[in-house]
Amino acid sequence: MDFPVLYLRKGAERRLRAGHLWVYSNEVDTQRSPLPGFEPGTQVQVRASNDKPMGVAFVNPHALICGRLISRDADHGMTPKRLTDRMEAALSLRERLFDKPFYRWVFGDSDGLSGLVVDRFDDVVVVQISTAGMEQMKDAIVRAVQRLAHARIIVLKNDGKMRKVEGLDTYVEFSHGPEADTVLVEENGARFEVPLAGGQKTGWFYDHRMNRQRLQAYAPGKKVLDVFSYVGGWGIQAACAGASQVTCVDASSSAVDAVHHNAKLNGLENVDTIEGDAFDALKALADEKEKFDIVVLDPPALIPRRRDQKAGEQAYARLNQLGLRLLERDGLLVSASCSMHLSQEKLIDIIRGSGRKIDRFVQLLEQGHQAPDHPIVPGIPETDYIKSCFVRSLTGFF
Repeated sequence: MDFPVLYLRKGAERRLRAGHLWVYSNEVDTQRSPLPGFEPGTQVQVRASNDKPMGVAFVNPHALICGRLISRDADHGMTPKRLTDRMEAALSLRERLFDKPFYRWVFGDSDGLSGLVVDRFDDVVVVQISTAGMEQMKDAIVRAVQRLAHARIIVLKNDGKMRKVEGLDTYVEFSHGPEADTVLVEENGARFEVPLAGGQKTGWFYDHRMNRQRLQAYAPGKKVLDVFSYVGGWGIQAACAGASQVTCVDASSSAVDAVHHNAKLNGLENVDTIEGDAFDALKALADEKEKFDIVVLDPPALIPRRRDQKAGEQAYARLNQLGLRLLERDGLLVSASCSMHLSQEKLIDIIRGSGRKIDRFVQLLEQGHQAPDHPIVPGIPETDYIKSCFVRSLTGFF
């Protein structure tokens, strides 16, 4: 098949050779291949400055990431069959990993499907398309989901921020089956009802699954504070594992309502909530001399862009200091981050500095990462974004 050609500047092919899949607009030789000449979503052959083919990519001249490699074979791009084959390969991995059909089925670049995320909730499947190239494959994606998963409901939850960057409209659409307000999730022995069309992202965050499972080992008999709780993912699971008392904090009234609903769903009577800004709530709890055995901090990305690095790191530091202050003498801090721009090493350093600032002796017990349904591609550091630290905090010890 003949593809339009996107030429790279001299040396710009190094990241692609090393395993990355993205082409930035400043890496394109715009003299040989002017970006405005390409239609968003078009498949192009990417060539190095010496004319050597690098593969086929979806192109979008309006985005900073203007090219996303979809094939290393420069003569074959993305077709409905290739898309279905990759979705089937992704599904076979998840079916080996998990005994129930609750998982992230497709994780974008990590599954060779840049711009596509698919989450599965048994017979309900939520699809998120974030690039112009994948938008053109929308019908093929829906057909593949129907064929491979026999889904009762397929939701296109295409309302993410990346779509605006790509020049795409945002919308939420039930493309197959009846409309529904909520969907049931099972994770680590707990059950949750989460919002479907109106929830955050796809309605649930599978990425911290294994870290929430590890928390259960520490929870029995403990008083737990779950900050940025959303629908109670960490807190409800701690309560199911035997925590004596759980308090969930979230700024959203609908999320707080969902926590109470999910507590009842699991037969729990020891879960309460605080509705409000997390930082304000933590300060108020400290003023009231409240103490907890376990404090979980799982904020949204506080460093959404690289230019937010300094302010974001300061926010993580304030948050961890507040969390440490609320711990009993021998308490556990679970400090999590989903900020791609915050490394595991930097998070540990922030915790170290926070402990020194308030005179706490801290011990790093465990480090957690994203669940295996969010596989990491070594050549694409952006696919490695979840981290968590299980930290024991001791006062008056050293």
